[in-house]
Amino acid sequence: MAVMQKLCRVLFGFFLIIVKLSIASATVFTLQNSCSYTIWPGTLSGNGAAILGDGGFALTPGATIQLPAPPGWSGRFWARTGCNFDAAGNGRCTTGDCGGTLKCNGGGEPPVSLAEFTLVGAAGKDFYDVSLVDGYNVGLGVRPSGGAGDCQYAGCVADLNGSCPKELEMADAGGVVVACKSACAAFNTPEYCCTGEHATPGTCAPTQYSRLFKAACPAAYSYAYDDASSTCTCTGSDYLITFCPTA
Repeated sequence: MAVMQKLCRVLFGFFLIIVKLSIASATVFTLQNSCSYTIWPGTLSGNGAAILGDGGFALTPGATIQLPAPPGWSGRFWARTGCNFDAAGNGRCTTGDCGGTLKCNGGGEPPVSLAEFTLVGAAGKDFYDVSLVDGYNVGLGVRPSGGAGDCQYAGCVADLNGSCPKELEMADAGGVVVACKSACAAFNTPEYCCTGEHATPGTCAPTQYSRLFKAACPAAYSYAYDDASSTCTCTGSDYLITFCPTA
């Protein structure tokens, strides 16, 4: 009996060590709503990775939520706006909708601003960016903390809805511009979508629209091959994701 008790204590000790190491190695995403209105963040996990925050939830003005993610996690975050869900979690959002449910079933419907991550990727680095390739609906910023390496800020502070070209505007039922489409979504041609004969970095150059996005938001992806100035890396960091950042 004494031997069994000792063995159980040893196994329990190993279990606690494993749990502590798992917690210590987790990356913590803190989502902060700095908008003046409620948003419904959506999350999408890739490669069968853990679904964070059940896929989607409400976040009131000024509120924050922390979501731990295991090493190797990859996925994206975005804000949904103008949502209306029933008690069962069914409904629609004006921007960023994801299958008509509170807990997202798929990615956000463009136009939508995206925060994208791959944790502990090549050389043990985290790779992250804020992307406007699928358009823009709200300002979005990613700030790393406690990490090593370049660990740059990524994001878009500017209000692109207010400066959106008329041909890219998306308005709600009341005529208010609530999002700015990508040129690809608006025109669906190879030169804007980087497809067909424009499917390589050498043949898909910035356009007048992607340059407009880049000028307003230099720390965000403006089109598909904007990697050089828009992909950030950091090692061992946690991340603050702010919707409607002011700086």
